[in-house]
Amino acid sequence: MNPQPNQFSRWKYVVIITSVLLSLIYTLPNFYGESPALQVMPIKSGDKIDTSILKSIETILKDSNININKLIIEDIGIKVKLGSVEDQLKAKKLIQEVIGESHVVALNLLPNSPNWLTNIGALPMHLGLDLRGGVHFLMQLDMAKAKDTSVDNLLLSSRKELQAKKIPYFGSKKTDKGIHYKFKNELDRANAKEVIMSLGTGREIKVKRIKKKTLAFEFTETNSANEFTLTVKPNVYTNEDTQTLALKQNLETLNNRINELGVAEPVIQQQGADRIVVQLPGVQDTAKAKEIIGRTAMLEMRMVEDNQAAFDLAIAGKVPPGLEVFNDRNGQPVLVKKRVVLTGERITDAAPGVDNQTKRSVVSISLDSVGANIFKEITRKNVGNRIALILIEKKSTEVVTAPVIKSEIGGGRVQITGMDNAQEATDIALLLRAGSLATPMEIVEERTVGPSMGKDNIDRGIKSTIWGFMAIIAMMAIYYMGFGLVSVIALSVNLIFLVALLSMIQATLTLPGIAAIALTLGMAIDANVLINERIRDEIRNGNTPQASISIGYEKAWGTLLDSNMTTMIAGLALFAFGSGPIKGFAVVLILGILTSMYSAIWVSRGIVNYIYGNRRTIEKLSIGEIFKVNNN
Repeated sequence: MNPQPNQFSRWKYVVIITSVLLSLIYTLPNFYGESPALQVMPIKSGDKIDTSILKSIETILKDSNININKLIIEDIGIKVKLGSVEDQLKAKKLIQEVIGESHVVALNLLPNSPNWLTNIGALPMHLGLDLRGGVHFLMQLDMAKAKDTSVDNLLLSSRKELQAKKIPYFGSKKTDKGIHYKFKNELDRANAKEVIMSLGTGREIKVKRIKKKTLAFEFTETNSANEFTLTVKPNVYTNEDTQTLALKQNLETLNNRINELGVAEPVIQQQGADRIVVQLPGVQDTAKAKEIIGRTAMLEMRMVEDNQAAFDLAIAGKVPPGLEVFNDRNGQPVLVKKRVVLTGERITDAAPGVDNQTKRSVVSISLDSVGANIFKEITRKNVGNRIALILIEKKSTEVVTAPVIKSEIGGGRVQITGMDNAQEATDIALLLRAGSLATPMEIVEERTVGPSMGKDNIDRGIKSTIWGFMAIIAMMAIYYMGFGLVSVIALSVNLIFLVALLSMIQATLTLPGIAAIALTLGMAIDANVLINERIRDEIRNGNTPQASISIGYEKAWGTLLDSNMTTMIAGLALFAFGSGPIKGFAVVLILGILTSMYSAIWVSRGIVNYIYGNRRTIEKLSIGEIFKVNNN
């Protein structure tokens, strides 16, 4: 038997009640708040925490009279929930002293939700930088340097391959147009072109629906009397790949560095083609974060040119080809070769230490198998010569040390001396251990939000939403009476749906997100206003109350769909082309549109049907007395 026009089937009520109950459950964790906590993690990603660490943490905190509210053991680390911020800061110092430099102790916040909620995956939303406080960096990558490094690497690898293939050439140099080679005959040039061509991987592109394999480099050939030249430069696709790889490596390196800083729930993401956004919510030592994140340390090992004549020319401003001049830590010039024999990419570990003989701070470096073999070969061939360890940062390049190679060095262990103090050795070890940047970066934007400001933002955002909600309740109750109260209930359910969805997807709530919630409430009540006015129109036209309800909802549906679809398109555009706060605003807006349509069409209709659907006769509807209508 089909239900009457203003009656819902039971399954619809079951769906409404079930969705409301589930939403209430997943909204609850947001009301329990958070407690200060510590997160202990191994420095090396992938390593598991040792159970002995857990015992050490419990012992040291118990001896220091610091109460542990909760201890959570995970595969990647241990989380310790504490009672106050004072205990958190005190415990961090104590635990770090006990476990040493092999683990990271990060400041964190853990939800106070009961275990039964956590066990079913009901977790609170994350708070963004503007609500929790912290530091924000926008970093610009030097893509010109990445391209230049790519050309340098091509020059070195092509020289090596030409020598290995025994293809003679009598000149090679890097110019603004690329790499310039000179040959004595056309056959040598052709052979060299084939060799260089094999060094790069082209890209498959479509030209008029036909797949075509492109070359990795562009070649230009010129001839003269006794000289055949070949100019090589990466094409546009190779340059794009270089930029993509540089961005990817820098993102990974920043992730490693921030992990070692001890920051919980950081945001590190690409913005555009050459920028990276770094947000560190809850960071209290912002100066230290800026120092480590802002530094762009890259390590290079190059051979020193000790020829006095070449050195004198370089000092006079006439640096010979293939050489560069950098200052050491004492400000003295050092002439080094441009050819890089080893880079920081081969570093697997770096740790601060003290030289047993000089008692000065040093950094001990471990190389991977490839790096160890290269270093062994270099030291074997250059006994008696000097090798320079060059530290390249954002705006400075200096020779940290340039020791004489006394013997072949195997085993992949290298020691950097010349550190001014233990803190500098620790910082440089952190940077080198976290990985080498593919290209330098510069901080182009920096914002710091204090914890108190974040709390004020939360309070103001919540107050504005509550006051707006109260104003809507008053207006709807006065203007639409009974139907207005139904609309308010539907609006409340809509807010619960929205918060529950954001909690389920573990969204990060920001100030723009709160603004989107307030906007969603306005849009949701607008849908109910439209429905109520449609019902009024039908009553004014002389329809019965039952028919007015049915026709009013049916006619409002099309208009609601059209208006919400246009807003949805705008939200999708903001999500697709926006970034950061704009994207967060778009997510809340899109979800709000979906929940508002569900609450307006299903929830409010379900309540109205429950109240009026089973009545045979209705004298009048409680929808306001703005005008008088005779329903007989």
